Amino acid sequence: MIRYRAYAKVNIFLKITGMRGDYHTLSSRFMRVNTLFDTLWFEPKSTPEFEIRGDFDCEVYTNTIYKAYKYLQSATRSDNLSTFFENHAVCVEKKIPSFAGLGGGSSDAATFLRMCNEELELGLSIEELAEIGANVGADVPFFVYGFESANVRGIGEIVEPFNEPLLDFEVTTPELQISTPAVYRYYREHYYAPITEEEITKWEASSSKEILASVNAKEANDLYTAALGCYPTLQEKTGWFFSGSGSSFFRIKDQ
Repeated sequence: MIRYRAYAKVNIFLKITGMRGDYHTLSSRFMRVNTLFDTLWFEPKSTPEFEIRGDFDCEVYTNTIYKAYKYLQSATRSDNLSTFFENHAVCVEKKIPSFAGLGGGSSDAATFLRMCNEELELGLSIEELAEIGANVGADVPFFVYGFESANVRGIGEIVEPFNEPLLDFEVTTPELQISTPAVYRYYREHYYAPITEEEITKWEASSSKEILASVNAKEANDLYTAALGCYPTLQEKTGWFFSGSGSSFFRIKDQ
């Protein structure tokens, strides 16, 4: 069976732009981490239940891969899809830490969608896959498109590729699982200050290397201060940047 890589990402910057219902809207630069990825493949099995093989700390029915399967099934009504997963398990070699701001679950779901589309010849366009993926999670469309670097807006559904060299990152993740909803809630209660359209344009026009050379971690990521307040055991790391709602830190190698 073909093996597929599900890459991690970091947020070069993450700025809150407002609210849409109960969700915060954002402007962010996502960049792929080429050296950190999960590996996915399919292999035959003998029991009909949907099965995910791998080191996960959640039930199958709450796994992003299973959610992606259900949304894909609903969108395609494909008998071939259902039959395939009665006879095949999804195997995942996990390397991306969970609850760490690196998009591991979203990347797994996106990679699963692409695998199904290619190997089962479902005939969906990349835009259709991204639309299905958006139901699973806000970061999934970025991974579906497969861009190395992109500006992401709204609640994650607007993904525009950004043409720049891929940077080589060093990533470190503390032994602390962070709840994204808890950090957003803390941000909304204590620090809510959406940026202007003019500021959004400036952030999105700058290269990732320029941004990381000119701002600090708190300036780059609106959620960093909220994460520190929400999780007192989270320690600041001088010279490092903060990805997503955390808990991972990153920096360009050889700096």
